[in-house]
Amino acid sequence: MDNQGLKIIDHWISGEEKEVSRMACDKNTKPFGNGMPDSIIIHYTAGKSGKSSAEYLCRKNVQASAHIVLDRSGHIYQLVPFDTIAWHAGKSSYKGRSGFNNFSIGIEIDNAGVLEKVGDKYKAWFGSLYSESEVVQATHRNEASPRYWHTYTEEQISKIFELCEALMDRYPTITSILGHEEISKGRKQDPGPAFPLDRLRQRFFDSREDTSANNDKSEGYVEVSSLNIREMPSIHAGLAASPLPEGTKVRILQEHSGWYKVEAVTEGWVSAQYVALKS
Repeated sequence: MDNQGLKIIDHWISGEEKEVSRMACDKNTKPFGNGMPDSIIIHYTAGKSGKSSAEYLCRKNVQASAHIVLDRSGHIYQLVPFDTIAWHAGKSSYKGRSGFNNFSIGIEIDNAGVLEKVGDKYKAWFGSLYSESEVVQATHRNEASPRYWHTYTEEQISKIFELCEALMDRYPTITSILGHEEISKGRKQDPGPAFPLDRLRQRFFDSREDTSANNDKSEGYVEVSSLNIREMPSIHAGLAASPLPEGTKVRILQEHSGWYKVEAVTEGWVSAQYVALKS
């Protein structure tokens, strides 16, 4: 890959002040071992804002940290250099290996996580209320019933793809992208079903591992319980038809700024993060 956006210089993201902030998190000083990091772990903050979460993780008396906190605007806060171990994974194991702090870069995304419906609003555990346009009802990969989840912004999704590309360009040892929910199953549920984790992995790994099996990316299926199909690529556009139920097969006609124009019961636009591409 040849990333023309974000660059990593001396293990720090290089960018303009309006895009990237470097914060002091001096409690993390232990370097990665040889051949590390080899993984990226995606989290959500379950906090009020990206800045407040970054400031909290930098406190000396807090036994947690991360390399990156990504604000809802797409602004990046870097707390720990990428050659240094951060404390984001906690008790963790996956495919016979435990202690993922020692192997991985941790990216925390500003997102409230699970929400509770209160009247016509949706409430986070810390009290903030969100409108229906900021919420998706979906079933977590480790659960059996749907719940309400805070959506991620287009800016966040775009920046995560760009950030992962920059990291994998700089650290070719990275061979996996995992959710906290996968390495701490039963204990953690982030980044949750509102985040397109499988699509992120498809973007970077499917074409590398088996290009012959991934030549046709024009088909997919709905991977949330209900997905609005709209007349235009905007959450403010009118509905083109009734919401598409989970498992609906769609033919992807066009992609634009985080949206797919699809053909299903009719033609319309759907948020791309809720469509799994057919492999």
